[in-house]
Amino acid sequence: MRRQPIDPVFAVAPEPPLRLCDHPGCAGGGDFRAPRSRLELERYYWFCLEHVRAYNSAWNYYAGMSDAEVEAEIRRDTVWQRPTWKLGDRHGPGPRVRDPFDLYRNGAAGREGGRANGNGNGQARDRGDAAARAASARDQALAVFDLEPPLTQLRLKARYKLLVKEHHPDAHGGDKAAEEKLKIINQAYATLKASYFH
Repeated sequence: MRRQPIDPVFAVAPEPPLRLCDHPGCAGGGDFRAPRSRLELERYYWFCLEHVRAYNSAWNYYAGMSDAEVEAEIRRDTVWQRPTWKLGDRHGPGPRVRDPFDLYRNGAAGREGGRANGNGNGQARDRGDAAARAASARDQALAVFDLEPPLTQLRLKARYKLLVKEHHPDAHGGDKAAEEKLKIINQAYATLKASYFH
């Protein structure tokens, strides 16, 4: 008995689309998403290819915004929506910056004193304050190293190696406190080298 050939039209029924196009009156499949508005970028319309192309060509992110609002939005986008301030508006470190040598606290007082004096002695006072700050930083660095002058390069280097070995984060399992202590030691070492040997 011979089998009759199967008509190709009836061989495989087309599957209905998983999602219908959101364009009114369209029975096509909604395979392509498009944001509903600039305020709802996480919610989508689902369109067929023809209607998503039409939607995208008519899309305007800034629709309904004034020129000033568009300009403000563009300015915020240039800094990834993060706050900014003018150069010089923030003096010294913020509250989260560690200042173990009190350089900024002493520096701010010295700068204000120099500016407040309008009789020409401000520059001399600034130079004196700079020398005082340098001496203060040197004294604090000596305290970190627990050393007293006179200082030799050999003595300083030996003490530095001992402190690095003692406080290195790798010796403490990556401890953050040890890392911060090592930063202070490195800064103190740089200060003492610059003060005594350059």
